[in-house]
Amino acid sequence: MSHRIVFLGAGNLATRLSLELKKNGYVIAQVYSRTKSSASQLALKLQTHYTTSPQKIIPDADIYFVALKDSAYQEVLPYVTLENKLLVHCSGSMPLSALEKYSERRGVLYPLQTFSKNRLVDFSEIPVFIEANSKADEDKLNQIAHKISHKVKVLDSEKRLSLHIAAVFACNFVNHFYSVASEILKSDGIPFDVLQPLILETAEKVQVMAPEEAQTGPAVRFDKNVISSHMDALQAFPEFRKMYMDISESIFKYHKNR
Repeated sequence: MSHRIVFLGAGNLATRLSLELKKNGYVIAQVYSRTKSSASQLALKLQTHYTTSPQKIIPDADIYFVALKDSAYQEVLPYVTLENKLLVHCSGSMPLSALEKYSERRGVLYPLQTFSKNRLVDFSEIPVFIEANSKADEDKLNQIAHKISHKVKVLDSEKRLSLHIAAVFACNFVNHFYSVASEILKSDGIPFDVLQPLILETAEKVQVMAPEEAQTGPAVRFDKNVISSHMDALQAFPEFRKMYMDISESIFKYHKNR
């Protein structure tokens, strides 16, 4: 059976996931987004209909995927006529219970990856974590997830939250450090791409060894001479200077206590 799906949201995750589901034979019957530009752009790619009004979200789909900011749920879902349809969110941090006021049938399908609208990803290698409040809907989500990924696992809300926190450290925080590094280099006219071989090797190392074993740099041994010279050089970047010391102390304490 090819389920008819509605996507509530048209951001990075909604774009990549909806296109992947369509590629695998699922019918995306409608897209909702608060803004016409994002809704129409995704609908065009999916060759489907769109709306910017919660009241005009169609009531006869089989599954409703929610890929909205957590704060937007109350602005949209109370106006959707679900009629006991399967309501699925894609959030790492939101518990399954957050959907209970909107539908009796609830689920989670959480792909663990960073997404951008216009960047293709290999979904088959992306870990997908599912949860549902009934065995029948868990089986349904398991079937859908296996259509797009070879790495599917059932995970409850509490463990998924821990996973999401770990992902924020491993991805979002690390990417912010790239932005910090770029600002520091820019101040001296050095292009960011000089760091790319280092970034790639750092990522490659943790594929074959534990992160704590891969750690290098002055903070591991708290080399005071190097750290002091770095702190002096960062006088023009007080926010980054504090960040540098906080992270250095965290690294030193972590390795000292191992």
